[in-house]
Amino acid sequence: MLGLERRQRIMEKIRLDRKVYVSDLAKTFKVTEETIRRDLEKLEGQDLLRRSYGGAVITESTSEDLSYKRRSAINSESKLAIAEKAARLIQDGDTIMMDSSTTCQALLQRLKGQKDITVITNSIRLMNDFMGSGFKMICTGGTMRESSCALTGTIASQTLEKYYVDFTFISCKGIDREKGIMESNDSEGRIESVMIRQARKAVLLIDHSKFDRTAFVKCDDFSHIDTLVTDEKPSSEWQSYLADNHINLIF
Repeated sequence: MLGLERRQRIMEKIRLDRKVYVSDLAKTFKVTEETIRRDLEKLEGQDLLRRSYGGAVITESTSEDLSYKRRSAINSESKLAIAEKAARLIQDGDTIMMDSSTTCQALLQRLKGQKDITVITNSIRLMNDFMGSGFKMICTGGTMRESSCALTGTIASQTLEKYYVDFTFISCKGIDREKGIMESNDSEGRIESVMIRQARKAVLLIDHSKFDRTAFVKCDDFSHIDTLVTDEKPSSEWQSYLADNHINLIF
């Protein structure tokens, strides 16, 4: 296993368990404890975790606003798998809204080559990265949140409300069967809620670590979601819940 892949799996584990131990990781990955310590040192250098005696702990809280760089480094393989599946929903000529998530960036990368795709987004990063890509790109305007390169506020919301699209694609920080769809901050949660309501079909893109996870603010209910795309088979409880709410599950 390559070091990069091992560190990605370490991050998946620490996001689920909140803490990891050097000795356990060494046994799991069949490497020396010194190798694991170097992995944790590199991850700490990326501000993804904080080393502690004998292991490491996650650094984020329900309200922590992860930077775009940090989010890009987390579960990158899962995001690519989700993007591959979600791309099959899009046909030439479709109009779509996308939030500022790194999963949406992976999806848009996958859509290169399709014809007459219109993308409406509040993401400065997407506007920059896909300049000259062949997509028709529409930017909302608004107040920029530096950590996520996202435009929010009244101007962004009013722009989105002028358009009706085939699909909205969003991600989020956590989902819970009782609490709904949650985000780390209210301003981006509001934008995602507007996007959901402007689409013929709203698609939620989340990796396995987002299930049963609480974040700071609720941005919407599952009643407004048509499809959920994830990277692994969810629990039987989640499968039943999604089926009962008539939400198409793709994994």
